[in-house]
Amino acid sequence: MRSARALFAGVVAIGVAAVALLLRRQRVLAAPDAPSFESRFSVRASLEAVARFHSDPSALRRLTPAPMQVHRLDPMAEGSVSEFTMWMGPVPIRWQAVHSALDGLVGFTDTQERGPMARWIHRHEFSSLGPVLTEVHDRIWYRHPPRWRGVLTRMVFSTLPLRVLFRYRAWATRRALENPRTTRVAFE
Repeated sequence: MRSARALFAGVVAIGVAAVALLLRRQRVLAAPDAPSFESRFSVRASLEAVARFHSDPSALRRLTPAPMQVHRLDPMAEGSVSEFTMWMGPVPIRWQAVHSALDGLVGFTDTQERGPMARWIHRHEFSSLGPVLTEVHDRIWYRHPPRWRGVLTRMVFSTLPLRVLFRYRAWATRRALENPRTTRVAFE
C-alpha cells in the first residue's frame, strides 16, 4: 500500500512539473504577431483548380482526418461561417470559424470565433508555379488558453500534431486534384 501511494505521489509530482513547464512555455509562444505554424506544399494542378477546391465547403471534410460532424458550412464568401465538431477519440472539439479576406485566386482567412483555442487565425494562400503547378501556403497564428484547457489543446494543436495534420492535408489535396479518377469527384 505504501509503495502505491509513493508511486501515485511521484506521478502527480511529474504531472504538476509538466504542467508548470507547459504554462511557462505558453507565455513564450504567445507573441502577438509571430507566425506560430507554417506549411507549404505544391500540387500538380492549376491555380484555378486549387482555389476552386479550397473554396468548396465540402473540402473541409476531405482535409480533416478526424471524424467530423458538420453543423453549418456556408458557401465561401466574406463572413461565411463553418461550424463543426471534430472527434478526437471520445472527446468532441466544437469549432466555429468565420471566413474573411477572400481574394479570388490568392486565398482566404478563417478565424476561430468559438472553439478550443484562445486565438486561431489561419491564412490559406495559393500561388502559381506554372500552368499546372500550384503552391499552397498555410500560416496559423494561435494562442493556447490558460491553465488546464491549454494543456489539452497542446496535445492536439501544437507543432507536431499540426505538422501531421498538414501533411495529411497535402496528401488529401494531391489525391483530390492530381488523380484523374478522384478529380471528377473532388467537386461533387
